[in-house]
Parts: sequence; structure tokens; C-alpha cells
Amino acid sequence: MPSADDVIARIHGAFGSNEYPGDRWLVGSSEGCEPSEEVGPFVGHTRWQDIEPAMLDGHYAALSFFSEAGFRFFLPAFLVHDLRGQLQTADPLGHLAGGFHTGEVELPVGQRAVVQRYGGATLLNPLRYGAMTMEDYARFRLSIFTREEAAAIVFYLEYKRDHEETAKLREPIVAALDRFWRHRAVQAPLAADLQQHAADQRASVDAVRLRREKDPRRAAGEPE
Repeated sequence: MPSADDVIARIHGAFGSNEYPGDRWLVGSSEGCEPSEEVGPFVGHTRWQDIEPAMLDGHYAALSFFSEAGFRFFLPAFLVHDLRGQLQTADPLGHLAGGFHTGEVELPVGQRAVVQRYGGATLLNPLRYGAMTMEDYARFRLSIFTREEAAAIVFYLEYKRDHEETAKLREPIVAALDRFWRHRAVQAPLAADLQQHAADQRASVDAVRLRREKDPRRAAGEPE
């Protein structure tokens, strides 16, 4: 069974070379002031490896407000400190495993109990998201990780599963592994695929710029 240090080493290996997305691209929501307030302290932290656990705990809600780029870049900091037992309020596990297991809870309403479903199969907000379920959103949100990163997250989830004390706490982890993460760990694009795509995009932009410099009318589609 891998130790916490083994899992941490895997996380560093998968995420360690990722580039900082840039200050402008960290916040994923412009609704209200909370997103900027929670994500703002992460601006300028170009090395997630140097972030202290107290900062992560102090701004744990940033995990909900990061852009996809911000979430991908800073998640490993949360994972590493969680594995070291250094987090008090931040919960990266919930963001990785909370959208796939469907559960039920009884809520008292007057003289009777109403069964309320939660998790994967439940709808978000139909007025805003239509028929999107929690699992649909989780799959979108978590599809940002490369194959190597997803494999490291599988290691993390398996470690957390094996160290949870009750079956109830393990159920969401097992559902997330079975329904999403193990598949992503073998089917997601490789890190090299992302790098090649970025290089191709840069080459395309450079080619267009060069054509414009040589012949602005031709680059604009005007007749010669």
C-alpha cells in the first residue's frame, strides 16, 4: 500500500512542471465580490509548492471560485498539505469526489419526513442550468487534468479511501473512482498532447502575423 509520501511524490511528478496561468486567468466567476476576495490572495503565486497550509485554510472557498486553469494549477498544493494532515478547513477531497455519489437524507417537515436526494444524479438549478446534474458539472469541471495528473489523483483518492474510517465516508470516493477517475487516468490527453497543441497554436499565430507583416491586404482577405 502506498504511503502518503509516495502519493505526494506522484503529485509533484505530475503537476510540478505546470506553468502559472497568469494573474488574469485565476478567477472563474464574476458574480459578487466573494470570488475575487477568495482567489485574490493566490495572484502572483507562481509556485504552488511554496504555498503554506494556513493560506489554503484561510481561503478554502477558492476551490469553488477558481477558473479551470486556477483550479488545475493550485489543486496540488491542497492535495499535498491534506496528505500531510496540515489542513483544518480546506477540503480538496470533496471537490474531486463529491459529484458522483448519489445519496439520500430524511429531513423533518412538520409531522413527516421528506427524503432529499443529494449528489451525482440530482439537478443543479434547473432555472439556470436546465437538465444538468451534479455529475454532469463534475465531469466538466474535472476534465481539465492530463492523463498523468488524473493518475496522480487516483493515487490520492485510493489513499484517502483506504484511510477513511467508515463505509459512508468511503462511498463517494469509490463512486468517483469507478465512474470517472480511473477512466480519465487512461483516456485523458497526455501532458505532451497539451504541449504540442500549444506549440501548434503559437506556430499558427506566428504564421498569420508574418503574413500580415509581409502583405497586410492578403492577410485580410482582400484581392491582390
